[in-house]
Amino acid sequence: MRAMILAAGRGERMRPLTDRCPKPLLPAGGRPLIGYTLDRLAAAGYQEVVINLAHLGDQIRTALGEEQSGLTLRYSPEPEGALETAGGIRQALALLGDEPFLVVNGDVWCDHPLTPPATMEAGVERPLAHLVLVANPAHHAQGDFALDGERVRLEGGEPLTFSGIGWYDPALFRDLPPGRHALGPLLREAIADGRVTGECYRGDWRDIGTPERLAALDAELTGG
Repeated sequence: MRAMILAAGRGERMRPLTDRCPKPLLPAGGRPLIGYTLDRLAAAGYQEVVINLAHLGDQIRTALGEEQSGLTLRYSPEPEGALETAGGIRQALALLGDEPFLVVNGDVWCDHPLTPPATMEAGVERPLAHLVLVANPAHHAQGDFALDGERVRLEGGEPLTFSGIGWYDPALFRDLPPGRHALGPLLREAIADGRVTGECYRGDWRDIGTPERLAALDAELTGG
């Protein structure tokens, strides 16, 4: 199974740090944020990782090259700010192959093992997506979805936040025309059809989306 890291965003909430450095390369604990995600992907057994690029994307390609942590890296360049999440995934499908793949936000810090769920393995009747949900952080108290057993619902039950970690069947994106597409509407349609499973992860998960959260993580990792 292949994986994709979303690294094309402008990082508006992280400005001014992202005016000259792409968010995935911002350092925490003496190394870029994206390095921790690559280590976890390698430990989980992934071998190929696709990284989409837009804002200052050449810096990411230069910093990482074609191999990191034993992973083969491939890149999917995008126009600056043009494609959003689903559009970027749709553009990268040729690199991701015909089997389910993992997608991770480039600004997520999480100790989830990233091992593929059984629902997405070959030979089973797969959902279109399997999402990792987490308890609502203070900055997103309303949540995104609810979980009923292994089935993700639009409402009902405890509201949970989408972590930015999910496995997807390529079929979820194949009918999209090229161009700009948000992921939320696509997921909500699939959830309404009962075709999305999920899990609630109670481990360490953080959205490192602001300078304050980055500084807190850096201080923790460096013992400061």
